[in-house]
Amino acid sequence: MESNRGDVVVAMAEGVLLLDVAGPVQVLHWAGHRIRFASPDGAPVRTDVGAPLGVEGTIDDLAAGADTLLVPGYAVGQLLPPDLVRAVGAAAESARRVASVCTGAFVLAEAGLLDGRRATTHWLACAELAQRFPRIAVQPDAIYVRDGRIVTSAGVSAGIDMALALVEEDHGPEAARSIAKHLVVFLRRPGGQSQFSLHTGTATPRANGLRAAVDSVVADPAADHSLAALAARAAVSERHLTRLFRKEIGMTPAQYVERARIETAQRLLEAGDEGVATVARRSGLGSEETMRRTFLKRLGVTPTDYRNRFRAATR
Repeated sequence: MESNRGDVVVAMAEGVLLLDVAGPVQVLHWAGHRIRFASPDGAPVRTDVGAPLGVEGTIDDLAAGADTLLVPGYAVGQLLPPDLVRAVGAAAESARRVASVCTGAFVLAEAGLLDGRRATTHWLACAELAQRFPRIAVQPDAIYVRDGRIVTSAGVSAGIDMALALVEEDHGPEAARSIAKHLVVFLRRPGGQSQFSLHTGTATPRANGLRAAVDSVVADPAADHSLAALAARAAVSERHLTRLFRKEIGMTPAQYVERARIETAQRLLEAGDEGVATVARRSGLGSEETMRRTFLKRLGVTPTDYRNRFRAATR
């Protein structure tokens, strides 16, 4: 492969996710980059699984003029050390490229590096990222997003996808393809991260009418859930029901119904032996072709491909 283009400095703190570090680092190491580990104070850190990781020095010392500053993630909801945010923000000023893995996007966001940019993170944390940092254009379905010199990736293993894209940029497609084959992964993963998420995991609605409408969708996704039918069950006007959906659930009634039907179809494909046409009918997605178009549009994969990926291996 091509000679080393420059150092990759991995900026870490206590509790960093082990796979967020190991996956991208392995890819970049095989591409010929020199990997240097750093922490805010230059002390070793422990990963989320308790494994100790040694470092060569502080982020301030090692990241000055680094080719790539790599920021792994932490458990969703974990408080980020202020000294990590500060050090990453300072180091980013001189790095040619800054990349985050999973919830490492929150470190970049706290440092103000994502303001006015497109970005992504783990699907579990996309809504929080968008809510806390409204100046970021969050891309919830993306595996990774590049906006200028900053690259962010989705959850955990998506860091490998992102690292392969960086290798392709630095060393060309053949180098990236060779590493992907060695890792036994796709060079470009089919579909987005929506295929892994749980769309309808929303909080229980406060309004009784809305709760009745939502419960009816969950109980029988294949039933008539037109706006008129839902409004009748909620005993409110169609306009008021739409307002309630937007306020408490963050989507329109039609969007909620579609997502509930997709999630039902996902469960049926994962756990059962029924044909795709039967799954389409039982989930409320209608015909096999309609379900195929919906899956491609929302998940980026066909129902058959989804089943092949997520069906229980013991069946």
